[in-house]
Amino acid sequence: MTTALLVAALLMGFFGSPHCLGMCGGLVTAFGLSMKDVSPAKRRALVATYHFGRLTSYAFLGLVAGLIGTAVLQPLMQGNSTPRILLGLVLVFVGVTMLGAPFLNKLERFGMRFWQYLSPIRQKVFPLNTFPRALSAGLLWGFLPCGLVYGALLIAVVAHNPLSGAALMFVFGLGTVPMLVATHETVGWLRDKIGRFRLRQLNGAVMVLSGLAVVFIPIAMSSMHGDHGGGHSMGMVDGEHTMMMTDTDNTTHHDMNDDSADMEHQH
Repeated sequence: MTTALLVAALLMGFFGSPHCLGMCGGLVTAFGLSMKDVSPAKRRALVATYHFGRLTSYAFLGLVAGLIGTAVLQPLMQGNSTPRILLGLVLVFVGVTMLGAPFLNKLERFGMRFWQYLSPIRQKVFPLNTFPRALSAGLLWGFLPCGLVYGALLIAVVAHNPLSGAALMFVFGLGTVPMLVATHETVGWLRDKIGRFRLRQLNGAVMVLSGLAVVFIPIAMSSMHGDHGGGHSMGMVDGEHTMMMTDTDNTTHHDMNDDSADMEHQH
């Protein structure tokens, strides 16, 4: 796993966080109301505990995704370019999704069924006035169905390494934190800047281009190297052909001199 992949996961979480705010904003508001009777210092600590639990769930999901990648994909990736091509294709897919393609909507709706099963457990964590409850809420809400999370998990799968998958998902979660902990005024400013400059779409385009580069640049370089090798081989063949012609000419010239010497001797 490269640093570039971690940075891509972080930016994916940050520029996609307005989507997270749309899904989790009501929950965050409810959490805040449930903590209205605690001191500001304790409230900040409870919020941090909640997000730590959420990121822990993301890391766990990334670990599972990495294990799946190792068990299913690793046997197919020995001694070939499949890992690179698969990573490139996943980056393109996630980038197109960030550009607005609804590829993961059906998967998100499927996840809602599992989310409904957790409803009785979710109700037990309110109010979030203790650290165990805040941590439990974070662990639970890490499983909230989200297309953006599913896209990040796809990257964790092709990392085909459990620890790399966990690290990718944890860093992705870090990218979502600023939007979810910001004040109302700061949230408005962040949403305005990300929307005005189309930073999510820009990040999606960068991911698409990165994926295409991962797939095709090594192929192009290999092709160029092959042509260079072919040209070098042709040069060797031409050189050998020239040497053979030169040797033939020298032999013929030597035989002609020997014939002339024999004729003079007979005369």
